[in-house]
Amino acid sequence: MSALASAELRCALEGTLLGTAAGDALGLACEGLSPARQLKFFPQLDRHGLLFGRGMISDDTEHAVMLAQSLIASGGDADAFARDFAWRLRGWFAALPAGIGMATLKACLRLWLGFSPAASGVRSAGNGPAMRAAVLGVAFGDDLARLKELNRVAARITHRDARAEEGALAIALAARLAATKKRDVGAAELVGELAPHLVPDDAIWRLVTATAASVIEEESAADFIARTGSRPGVTGFMLHTVPAVLHVWLRHQADYRGGVVEIIRLGGDTDTTAAILGGLIGARVGRAGIPPQWIDGIIDWPRSPAMLAAVAERLADSRSQGRALAPVRSLALVHPLRNLVFLLIVLAHGFRRLLPPY
Repeated sequence: MSALASAELRCALEGTLLGTAAGDALGLACEGLSPARQLKFFPQLDRHGLLFGRGMISDDTEHAVMLAQSLIASGGDADAFARDFAWRLRGWFAALPAGIGMATLKACLRLWLGFSPAASGVRSAGNGPAMRAAVLGVAFGDDLARLKELNRVAARITHRDARAEEGALAIALAARLAATKKRDVGAAELVGELAPHLVPDDAIWRLVTATAASVIEEESAADFIARTGSRPGVTGFMLHTVPAVLHVWLRHQADYRGGVVEIIRLGGDTDTTAAILGGLIGARVGRAGIPPQWIDGIIDWPRSPAMLAAVAERLADSRSQGRALAPVRSLALVHPLRNLVFLLIVLAHGFRRLLPPY
């Protein structure tokens, strides 16, 4: 049972999922653009840029929603969670998603070939596990042993590199702090909170401490990520994504708009970094703290903002009651058609990028 009151937990989970979706959709149009060219295409960055002021979600939000659904269906039991999440990944892959990381692609193929969830992951330190970690940290923030067990399962089902698991855990723990503290967490405080749970002197731990030191010294995020070797922009490598997200989050913990705009302006894997950061800030500010036009401008279906809110409510009920519940129903048969439409829109957007302004 969650330590947060049911209404508080629902608000935090709704903020996490909607914050993930809004950041994902806003950042998607900017993915891969250099910071300089991004400014030319989107000088204001005050609305979605994928389709005439409208936006769609990518695999970042889809994975967060699938993980949340598996938490509902399993009630937090690790074995049941692994089985349910594995089948959701199989179904998601069978619907031919337009965007998929290489490690996740290989893991989904291995799942379809009969590999168990414990053996399906591949050796990769990509940022995939981090993009679905915030909702786990909010839902199970009161049970750290269970949180770490579920994070291990969720990470290793696709990514078996220890850095991927540790990076996802750092994001989950930050989301836990965002949801429960309801105030700004200091950089030194973050280090103290994460210290008992991360592997000492490991790569992620060293980057967490370096991030905190950089924030304390008031170094800009752009200078910091350049110093970590992530240039130009923030790459999809876990050791680049996590410190960039935490650096911006520590300075924008209650400022959804400012934080998401800043991390998108850094360039690189902008849909994923904005999705992860959006989930962290959303855990604190809830739906009310996210610009309404960034939520209303998402035209996706069936994983619409309304569906995400329903998933958040069901997961809050599951945690408050301490048991598994039926997940929120979704029209799975329409996912291939949705993915085809999404692919055509993304391709059209890509061709548009071939034209000025340069």
